[in-house]
Amino acid sequence: MKNKLAWSTLILRVVLGITFFLHGLDKFSAGIGNTVRWFESIGLPGSLAYAVAVIELVGGLLVVVGLGSKIVSALLAVIMLGAIFTAKLSMGFLNGYEFDIALLAMAVFIAVNGSQMLAIDSVIKGKKEQNHSQAA
Repeated sequence: MKNKLAWSTLILRVVLGITFFLHGLDKFSAGIGNTVRWFESIGLPGSLAYAVAVIELVGGLLVVVGLGSKIVSALLAVIMLGAIFTAKLSMGFLNGYEFDIALLAMAVFIAVNGSQMLAIDSVIKGKKEQNHSQAA
């Protein structure tokens, strides 16, 4: 059963990371200025668009490779909460925030549980444990 959980969590982590990476890439590819103006139009500081885009782009890659997944996923969850409450809530669930809430749930799951299978964090953790046992 543990192996099934590890594999399913890996799939969740990779899908979450790819999704955010592509959303961040889109913000830059479409012209970050458009995103800045949109943030300002809904009453948010335009500079926040840069932070969100970088967290999505870089954070998405980090989640895919499993480096700092818990911390990055927590940041992605905060972004999703922000998106839901500033831009999507008034649109309702269907064709509104249903996708955002799914990403929020995925991000919270990884933030709480992590995902060690095929993760750089596991390699780093293994080397630290090996160094500690050799020093003892």
